[in-house]
Amino acid sequence: MPKKTKVVVLFASLAILAFMALGELGVRASSNEGAYRQLQVYSEVLSRVRSEYVEEPNIPKVTDGALHGLLESLDANSSFLTPPQYKVYKARNTETKADIGAGVSKRFGYATVISVIPGGPAEKAGVEGGDIFEAIEGQSTRDMSLAEIRSMLSGQPGSNVTVSVVRARRAEPQKLVITRDVVTIPPVSDKIVDEGIGDIKVDALPKGKSQEIANKIKALQKQGAKKLILDLRNVSEGEESEGVATANLFLNHGTITYLQGQKYPREAFNADPAKAITTLPLAVLVNKGTAGAAEVVAAAILENARGDLIGDKTFGEGSVQKTIDLPDGGALILSVAKYYSPSGKAIQDNAITPNVVVADVDDAAGDGANPDDEDGATPSNDQDAKPKNTVDDQLNKAVEVLKSRIS
Repeated sequence: MPKKTKVVVLFASLAILAFMALGELGVRASSNEGAYRQLQVYSEVLSRVRSEYVEEPNIPKVTDGALHGLLESLDANSSFLTPPQYKVYKARNTETKADIGAGVSKRFGYATVISVIPGGPAEKAGVEGGDIFEAIEGQSTRDMSLAEIRSMLSGQPGSNVTVSVVRARRAEPQKLVITRDVVTIPPVSDKIVDEGIGDIKVDALPKGKSQEIANKIKALQKQGAKKLILDLRNVSEGEESEGVATANLFLNHGTITYLQGQKYPREAFNADPAKAITTLPLAVLVNKGTAGAAEVVAAAILENARGDLIGDKTFGEGSVQKTIDLPDGGALILSVAKYYSPSGKAIQDNAITPNVVVADVDDAAGDGANPDDEDGATPSNDQDAKPKNTVDDQLNKAVEVLKSRIS
């Protein structure tokens, strides 16, 4: 087929793809006109690249890159998968039962670890919350969609995956080998941290975890707890529905969250009085590793004035995706709805800011480094470990705040 014909076919395919995407999103006519103009611009750019670039470009690769950038510009969870990538993605989703035990999203264009599950494969390999995976199996994560990243991190139990980790306190990326495994979520723990103050520590919110939390609340009350701390720091894994159920344990009225999108009718989740089990004064601990379902809990408690939110600003994660098969065997993964706080703020866009801000212990060492920023990684004499601080300022502040509250 002549090159000119190939380009025409490519343009026609792109037009069909664009119209399909617009149809799925339900864009209005005025927006369609703008989309048509942008498609013309894209065609002109592609034509110029083909005719005037320094060498003959790999047009399929250029097109895949453009579509990848288009989807990622929407949000971290929207992805474009080529036919080979989609085939692997579907196979791993149906066949694999093991992963690395870490919540992973994208920041600075690269895969970023939100938090790790205690005792999981990632933690055992030395991965920490805030780490950036610059590469997975030698492939830059900047060029991967989040769906592809998560797919590559999953696999058969006992299999290995090699990641290149960038950390703010380390001058050079470090290669770590993680052995995938079936991850077991630690049970919810409870203890009395001060006279009359009970502490409940959660590591993730998978299905059924709210009942476990409810049992701990009852146990602490039997031990004489008059005030409660719910520790949701570094909780990034779980289901939003479980976040709703957890918030309802403390709320006997009000909106917990709602879900809404352009073609997704508003779905509100309101507190059921029959499911609330305690009215004790409450403080909720959050940090940068708090995401998703845990953010639903945090926002509901704060905005319903049910308790104090103490710690650092959360990560910002909370949306629903739809997979759209494409004619060529590839796929679009589009975010079609977002979770909102009771006051109407999109959790994914705004995250949750505590009413009592206490910085994370490791803030003095800097935030996660940007792999593209030469100043992002700061050399240190001690490059392998975070500064050790046995004083939990956030927990101590929660105790202080609760002591000032009347039971």
